[in-house]
Amino acid sequence: MVSEAVFFVHNVNIDALVIIEETIDMKLDIDFVRQQFPAFSEEGTRDWIFFENAGGSYVPRQVTDCFQEFLLKNKVQPYGSFALSERAGDQMDRGYQAMAALINADPDEITIGPSTTLNLYVLAQGLRHLLRPGDEIIVTNQDHEANIGCWRRLAEHGVRIREWQIDKADGELDLSDLEALINEKTKVVCCTLSSNLVGTYNDMVAIVGYAHAVGALVVADGVSYAPHVIANAPALGVDFYVYSTYKTFGPHQSILWGAPNALEQVEAQGHFFNENEPRYRLNPTGPQHAEIAAMAGITDYFDALYEHHFTESVDDQHTRAIRVFELVAEHEAELANVLLNYLKDRPDIRLLGQDQAKPGGRTSTIAFHARAMPSSHIARRLAEYGIGVGAGDFYAAR
Repeated sequence: MVSEAVFFVHNVNIDALVIIEETIDMKLDIDFVRQQFPAFSEEGTRDWIFFENAGGSYVPRQVTDCFQEFLLKNKVQPYGSFALSERAGDQMDRGYQAMAALINADPDEITIGPSTTLNLYVLAQGLRHLLRPGDEIIVTNQDHEANIGCWRRLAEHGVRIREWQIDKADGELDLSDLEALINEKTKVVCCTLSSNLVGTYNDMVAIVGYAHAVGALVVADGVSYAPHVIANAPALGVDFYVYSTYKTFGPHQSILWGAPNALEQVEAQGHFFNENEPRYRLNPTGPQHAEIAAMAGITDYFDALYEHHFTESVDDQHTRAIRVFELVAEHEAELANVLLNYLKDRPDIRLLGQDQAKPGGRTSTIAFHARAMPSSHIARRLAEYGIGVGAGDFYAAR
């Protein structure tokens, strides 16, 4: 952030100087952040230290306020002709618009479903008609099972599944291995933007380049990426981007974004009378009304952080969120490196992934293997000190 601000200093104006001054010394006000989360003042949760964001996140009061308002004031079928129903529809619209604006997309390009696992399963079924026996799909063994299992099921229809495997020493993916796997039979490449095991940001520009060169679609799982980076979905270059809002301060829902030309290739999976309705055609469960309305609280929370930290007025939701997340990323990296520096020097610990966290390179998601004791034992012992962590494979079982 600092270098970018200084780079433009020759175009001096008052607004630029304000941005530069804010950027150079700006730190995330963690006390203000904590004040937004009711859980941190509730007896029973306030004394805990949560190190389990890969498994979900608490929600700020802005989200609970939106959720409660919908349930208490207009828990009716939305989009009807009476006032309560119209208001319910307006609240849901605000949720759709907020989530689309957050990732710089059009609301008609997103599907909101109950989970990333289900969104990807539905997507795989929607693309099945494009595939013929002998066609190939590439998956990794670094991903959460959500972006692996649904594609492997298509082997029942004669599709060949090829696995882009991690380096067993560090858990990383090597692009040269992908290059060797891709060929004219490749139809879909599925991978994570950031693994929930090693935290490294994968090189999506290169991955998309290899895939699109042979006409293959790219399905990018952002579940472990979205808590740390606000994606500009159209600029990612991928064909589909999916992530979970319950890991990004919201209710248990998932956002599936598709590029317009890619969405045109997907067969509708919802009710036949919704085949031409963008919100519903890839959501066979139907929208969960209150949860979608509550999503507007996610961007309300980001806006509260923006207004607290910055003085410049910015109309664009996506830009405001990016600036907030830049502060968050710096804060996360600083904290993560305290732990990483401790772990990497211990001979009884095998650290997975890179040993330094940095914005744009590696998230603060940390996994390690203790040579002398089971991970579950460490998790139980930490719980005795009020520290919540996860032990196991976090759905990256392969």
